[in-house]
Amino acid sequence: MIKAGQIAKGHCLMWKDEPYLVADREFVNPGKGAAFVRVKLKNVRTGRVLQETIKTNDSVEEADVFDRDAQYLYADDANYYFMDVESYDQFAVPREGLEDRIYYMKEGETYRIVMWEANPIDVTVPLKTVLEVSEAEEAIRGDTVTGATKPVKTETGLEVKVPLFIKQGDRILVNTESGDYVERVHE
Repeated sequence: MIKAGQIAKGHCLMWKDEPYLVADREFVNPGKGAAFVRVKLKNVRTGRVLQETIKTNDSVEEADVFDRDAQYLYADDANYYFMDVESYDQFAVPREGLEDRIYYMKEGETYRIVMWEANPIDVTVPLKTVLEVSEAEEAIRGDTVTGATKPVKTETGLEVKVPLFIKQGDRILVNTESGDYVERVHE
């Protein structure tokens, strides 16, 4: 059991005898009355999404999940395909609800897969990832307004606003939660 105030994005909970993944969480502390947590829950089996409000002192049952490391192979219109790094078994993770993750995953890289009853339910990407810039406009000489940015496209198709000095072929660090540029990577 876990207190509602401790629920975080990515937790897997048992709600009304069904497994749900916490897609979003908001802590609300009104000026009057008890604090509560507003959560967006995605059913692991059906993909149905619920909005629920839980008092922070209430307890919720956690679903029995485990993690396994798997190498990302490729994606199609319906699934992401992975290979378990220990057993070499290949499996598919449904793309529905995880569409934003494709921009932070590179083929051949290893990611943590959250499993429930031997079924993959979530892909965990690192908080920050290094991506190569595949398309970038040239900065115009003298265009050096403080904080000026330009849009670039990375190797995975993600569009990011970056400082003007970033060029095609540069490697940049990107925050996977916000999609924001962090810094240029020198390697």
